[in-house]
Amino acid sequence: MKKLVHKPTLLSIAVIFLCIISNISYSNVNDVLAPEKQHNRATKLIAHFLDKYHYKEFDINNALSSEILNAYLEALDPNRSYFYQKDINSFQIFRFKLDEAILKSELSAPFQMFRLYQARVEERVLFALELLDTKFNFKIDEELIIDRSNSSWATNTNDLNEIWRKRVKNDVLTLKLANKKPAEIKETLEKRYKGIAKRSTQVDAEDVYQIFINAFASTLEPHTNYLSPRTSENFEIRMSLSLEGIGALLRTDGEYTVVEKVIPGGPADLSDLLHGSDRIVGISQEGEKEFKDVVGWRLEEVVALIRGAKGTKVNLQILPGDEGTAAKIKEIQITRDKIKLEEQAAKSEIIEIEEDSLKYKVGIIDVPTFYIDFAAYQRGDKDYRSTTRDVDNLIADLKEQKIDALILDLRGNGGGSLTEATQLAGLFIDEGPIVQVQDSSGHIEVHRDRDPKISYYGPLVVLVDRYSASASEIVASAIQDYHRGIVVGETTFGKGTVQQLVDLNNFSTSDDEKLGQLKATIAQYFRINGSSTQHSGVIPDIDFHTLFEDEDYGERALKNALPSNTIAPVKHHYGDIDERIITQTNEMHKNRAYSDEKFNSLIEMFQLDYDVRNQKTISLLESTRKAEYQRVESTRSEYEILLKDTEENLNKLDDDEAFIDVLLDETAHIATDLVKLLKEQNSSSFVYRNY
Repeated sequence: MKKLVHKPTLLSIAVIFLCIISNISYSNVNDVLAPEKQHNRATKLIAHFLDKYHYKEFDINNALSSEILNAYLEALDPNRSYFYQKDINSFQIFRFKLDEAILKSELSAPFQMFRLYQARVEERVLFALELLDTKFNFKIDEELIIDRSNSSWATNTNDLNEIWRKRVKNDVLTLKLANKKPAEIKETLEKRYKGIAKRSTQVDAEDVYQIFINAFASTLEPHTNYLSPRTSENFEIRMSLSLEGIGALLRTDGEYTVVEKVIPGGPADLSDLLHGSDRIVGISQEGEKEFKDVVGWRLEEVVALIRGAKGTKVNLQILPGDEGTAAKIKEIQITRDKIKLEEQAAKSEIIEIEEDSLKYKVGIIDVPTFYIDFAAYQRGDKDYRSTTRDVDNLIADLKEQKIDALILDLRGNGGGSLTEATQLAGLFIDEGPIVQVQDSSGHIEVHRDRDPKISYYGPLVVLVDRYSASASEIVASAIQDYHRGIVVGETTFGKGTVQQLVDLNNFSTSDDEKLGQLKATIAQYFRINGSSTQHSGVIPDIDFHTLFEDEDYGERALKNALPSNTIAPVKHHYGDIDERIITQTNEMHKNRAYSDEKFNSLIEMFQLDYDVRNQKTISLLESTRKAEYQRVESTRSEYEILLKDTEENLNKLDDDEAFIDVLLDETAHIATDLVKLLKEQNSSSFVYRNY
């Protein structure tokens, strides 16, 4: 890490200059919001650990300083709706000086920039509140630009006022379409805008420091970040209480609280009412008549309202993610509960496929996550629970029922224990390498399955989607590289990196000095063929084409994500799934899917989701918005009716279980195709029905 010669006066002079041109008192800034003593120590530790252990090589120099400035501005004003162009121009005096903030712990610059941000927020909120007395005309055909991250900064007050006029008009229209009365709308938005200003002024030095350091960390790659002492404490609380609540991982996106992931087996998952990418805009407790508008709230405040005792109910107002930015507010209620291990554990079922007067039994094992009961394992309990043990038992049960093929369903599985992923893959292959892990020094460790036992020899299909990540990708890639089975579905998430949490408090110089924690990327996964799942993910042998060519998701959608790379492959044996088998199976799938009404209807639904998620603008014409709502609802309704309207489910229209998983159904047909092709190949490696 190249270090610069320290120039102690340049950064402080630049700060004073910015104060003068921004009409902000320099002395007042330092009194109200300024870096604190512990930030000096934390910065030195963070720079040291990242330099020594981070997987990516980097230098803290002028080039990185420029990237840090851009990242910090994006963190403060991602939608370019607070700062003026003149503000951005004034920040240029820091463009090649923020490396000093990291190397020499001279943090006055980011704090001064934040003070100007606070002033601009106050200005915008006052203007927004004034607009609430305006009688908006929703018969005018105009649009609001949803994502302004690549737009020009406003050059004057009139430009910024116009941006906010449309924003407030959209907020009013959204509530109007949710059947709110004018007085309710004004009251809700008054609280929302005042809350934005209030939370801006409540930000303390700890918050500003965290934002700036994370701007620096984000220039390296997206999974490295800093947790302030308060954030660390809240994180530990959330982890200790993660088994009680609604079971959802939340994050902040601009002024919205967004559902990052619904935890398998949790109340939200079982209710099927809350999903990833949904935005939570209001919260009330059971028995409360009014919702608290939480747009602009801090994440920990939102979490505090949602968290609660088992058996109690929480009401949420959400903007469904699959309806895009023009979503209509929907109210749901979820009963808080403990997330039971049984609900997160692997489960099995059997689908029967009838073709050419023959019936085939296809076993399905759904693996929501890779888990292990560490406490029981450390105690030496012989019957401790783990993914591999549970799946092994499920396979034994399915074999007793004489299945013809097996599907390993890893959709939505975001990962978990690396050891479990290695051992699970080992259930389907003889002993051998499963994954390679390379650390920042270049050292490579090969993780192997050392158990020669094979639990299942038969035809195998692994079903994945865009949310299958990390450990899931290790299993899917191993099955693919060994030619042991066919991988079908969507290209996976693409997270092939390893993170480690460092408690900076362990290096504190005093008991009263709280420094927080650092999560840093220290290694990368590589497949046994030498390629990496990082960024590129696992590309299925049979692609369901539920994604679109220009669609970014997963690791590929994250800024500064580490690229895919290659290392030397490791020797391993090969199974019977050759290119000919894959090509033939793919052709059989296409011939069937193209004529399947349900499958094609599902693709249309994915197209609809893609369209609404990628809208660049949103109409402020009431009639257009209503028509868009009706189009989305009509398309979804038609799809649900189609799924239910099958011969075996005609009398179960009110039963949610009557819904058919179209993709799983098609995967079962693919598994049946594989059975036929392997029998034709007369492979001695597979034994059918007789295990």
